[in-house]
Amino acid sequence: MSATDLHPVTRALISVSDKTGLVEFGQALADLGVEILSTGGSAKMLADAGVPVKEVAEHTKFPEMMDGRVKTLHPMIHGGILALRDNNDHVAAMDEHNIGAIDLVVVNLYPFEETVAKGADFHTCIENIDIGGPAMIRSAAKNYGFVNVVTDASDYEKVIAELKSNNGKTSIELRKSLAAKAYARTGAYDAAISNWYAQQLGNDFPDRLVMAGELQQTLRYGENPHQSAAFYANSEKRIGIATATQIQGKELSYNNYNDTDAAFELVAEFAPEVSGPACAIIKHANPCGVAMGDTLADAYRRAFACDTTSAFGGIIALNQTLDAATAEEITKIFTEVIIAPDASDEAKALIAAKKNLRLLLTGGLPDPKAGGRLVKSLAGGYLVQGRDNALTAGPELQVVTKRAPTEQEMADLKFAFTVGKHVKSNAIVYVRDGATVGVGAGQMSRVDSSKIAASKSLEAAHNAGETEAWAKGSVVASDAFFPFADGLLAAAEAGATAVIQPGGSMRDDEVIAAADEAGLAMVMTGMRHFRH
Repeated sequence: MSATDLHPVTRALISVSDKTGLVEFGQALADLGVEILSTGGSAKMLADAGVPVKEVAEHTKFPEMMDGRVKTLHPMIHGGILALRDNNDHVAAMDEHNIGAIDLVVVNLYPFEETVAKGADFHTCIENIDIGGPAMIRSAAKNYGFVNVVTDASDYEKVIAELKSNNGKTSIELRKSLAAKAYARTGAYDAAISNWYAQQLGNDFPDRLVMAGELQQTLRYGENPHQSAAFYANSEKRIGIATATQIQGKELSYNNYNDTDAAFELVAEFAPEVSGPACAIIKHANPCGVAMGDTLADAYRRAFACDTTSAFGGIIALNQTLDAATAEEITKIFTEVIIAPDASDEAKALIAAKKNLRLLLTGGLPDPKAGGRLVKSLAGGYLVQGRDNALTAGPELQVVTKRAPTEQEMADLKFAFTVGKHVKSNAIVYVRDGATVGVGAGQMSRVDSSKIAASKSLEAAHNAGETEAWAKGSVVASDAFFPFADGLLAAAEAGATAVIQPGGSMRDDEVIAAADEAGLAMVMTGMRHFRH
């Protein structure tokens, strides 16, 4: 291909599902002397607006058929798009078959993703799979040397500006960038279809895993300043960081995104209609305080009290509308991000005084029971697993000690185990009266996590002007089984009165015996919650 830098646009083919900006774009092309071919609803909209347009069927001398399934799949169309203008054989074939060159293809696709998102039935989803559109897009992108392809209405203005500045011609730089965008669009479209079909067949792990994302933000840097980064949204449509509206504050960083997602996923475990107000404070993707309360402000204060040092510069997630009283409490210290379903006008006004504080509103909570796919990249591949959406603190709990938990202990055990699900392994969580009082995260030894959590509980007590560690009289949760009794005994030494853990160790009997000897109540869930 020896395409020149600038190439004229004399004929355009327009066939769009999303008609945003269509009339204005069509009129601008017509004013530049570009002949417009179009189909169906696009042709009608242009014609009704007085934009000169020629039906594709008139151009091909072949009618649309099969309910519109066959209209642009024709040599007069694809020959006009694919022909190399500097290839004598191609030009001769065009002349022989009276094929006119098409220099601009404007296509956006049937709304397959939107149709699936609406919960349409199988047949309706199938009928919303575009065939002719992707074929034309890929043909035009392949012939970028001579043909422009536009798949996004946001590019209309850019194309018109270049045509006007270059006397009806476009540069090869523009055509290349449009081609790259076009292939990304058809790739994402095919990925959506592939993933949907696999779901219909109940195949969680198809032979080929296809993923696609849409750029939401290019970030200043990644986890560290020497790493580049960006945030992409996928087609999951899960309420949370990807759907949130940022009301104020600086741009989110890579670490902000990661930590805010962790915070909101945790607090979503506590539905307000069941648990009442709840707050989670996160630092480096680990909870440093989680609590329920009579009010949202009370829940925040109780979560904050668990680790006042780590909460500084943290992420705060709330399970209901942020009110003025809670906003006033939060703004007493430096906080990076607040994420909540909504916020009152009074709360927004208070937060506005902290111009760098990011406030994100999501309109709801994600469903912690919903499925989904988690992907982690490795050198040369991916690890893929389902979301940890199991409910493990329900009726399947088994009391294994001589003493059963009291009603309050059982409520706290369930709360502690739910929080522990969101703490990096090895995880130990102390809870008292619906609030964490000590968290040990990410240690190689479960005993070390127990000691750290106990130490945190003593520090929290001292910060509150008390001398006795808050772990005394608490319950404790472990995300996985105790392989030996030492971890359990460390919790007992810290003052815990009841324990919740998955069980499943070959030494469960020894651990149970140690619990009985210490007078602890213990329940087993039968399910662990590792988080790496």
